[in-house]
Amino acid sequence: MTRPYCAIDFGTSNSAIALPDASGRVALVAVEDGQPTMPTAVFYTTEGTRPHEAPRRLYGRAALAAYVEGHDGRLMRSMKSVLGSSLIDQGTDIGGGHSVRFLDVIAGYLRHLKLLAEAQAGRPLTRAVLGRPVFFVDDDPERDAQAQAALEAAARQVGFSEISFQFEPIAAALDFEAGIDHEQLVLVADIGGGTSDFSLVRVGPSRRGRVDRADDILASHGVHVAGTDFDRHVELSAILPLAGYKTFGPPPAEREVPSKVYFDLATWHLINTVYTPARVMELRRMRSFYADADLHARLMTIVDERLGHALMAHAEAAKIAVADGHEARIDLSALEPRLAALLTEPQALGAIEADLERIVQAGLETARLAGVRPDQVEAVYLTGGSTGLAPLAQRIAAPFTRARTVRGDRLASVAQGLGIHAQRVFAG
Repeated sequence: MTRPYCAIDFGTSNSAIALPDASGRVALVAVEDGQPTMPTAVFYTTEGTRPHEAPRRLYGRAALAAYVEGHDGRLMRSMKSVLGSSLIDQGTDIGGGHSVRFLDVIAGYLRHLKLLAEAQAGRPLTRAVLGRPVFFVDDDPERDAQAQAALEAAARQVGFSEISFQFEPIAAALDFEAGIDHEQLVLVADIGGGTSDFSLVRVGPSRRGRVDRADDILASHGVHVAGTDFDRHVELSAILPLAGYKTFGPPPAEREVPSKVYFDLATWHLINTVYTPARVMELRRMRSFYADADLHARLMTIVDERLGHALMAHAEAAKIAVADGHEARIDLSALEPRLAALLTEPQALGAIEADLERIVQAGLETARLAGVRPDQVEAVYLTGGSTGLAPLAQRIAAPFTRARTVRGDRLASVAQGLGIHAQRVFAG
């Protein structure tokens, strides 16, 4: 009997783990609330622990919920970005007089995924394929190698003894490759929450059985612009003006009110900094900065009621509704009875236009780096949560006039492809 194995997509924003099922096909593990993906987040909390006990850990959606609800503790996100940096072996404070190495934070998260997969498999897992970006660290091969070594060390720490790596864009292309009958060039566009990454990949029937696919990646490029940036711009455009953003003070000076609080309220990881006692007192003293007292009152309602994360959720929902071709009415009655905002498609697209153009140009730059003309690309393969926005997908694909657009599973195609690769590595 083949010894069990798994494939892990340890992502910047979300992670997933794949297993072979009873029929030999790859299936994703339901990692949280029946979902096949889980936010890459760990929350350390001392609430409910005895003195001198180590903080408890929450993972995924539970970790984000604890943070949003204001529980005492330390939220760790985007741990993948620490790989390849000098921080990986350094300790960070997690409360209660305790600290933990960043490497151990990553290992703890991988252990949590592994335990979930083992519960489904019914036996221990010691073999794994791990996904990795083409470059953990740009233009620094030594640090890039250190990043992979650190991720491997974390995996070994939790009990994986046989480890193989596969590039994430290759993994995303594997499902697409299974259905083609000739060699072709595909632009893989992975548009997530924090980054937009592109790879120009060569795929085909004669290549699909190869384990080492590094030579098939002709170029990779990306920008640190993606879904959370869209949400921020939508909130600043449609919601926060009703709480004073871009408004002016009383005459004669009529100065624009300070914008920092609004930028912080529209930036996920900075929202809780607005709720600190010192910051709240500072904002209360700003009442005289506003010509319209109602706008300041709404701002203070957001702060006093801790509505920042809820407003971001409203912005994201409105963005999605508009992308589906509808106007979005945003209910803001939590700020003031009967208050609402309207988001139209021209308004939404105008708010994110600069970001859209940067992403489109990143795709074109990837083809240029590969020495490939846009009309030589035969397919644009879309994955990542933000590719659900139709205008974004259309804009990315438009320059590649001869390419067909193929949509993978927005959140799970990389994990699924890693699972396919794991079959080739371990099932023989």
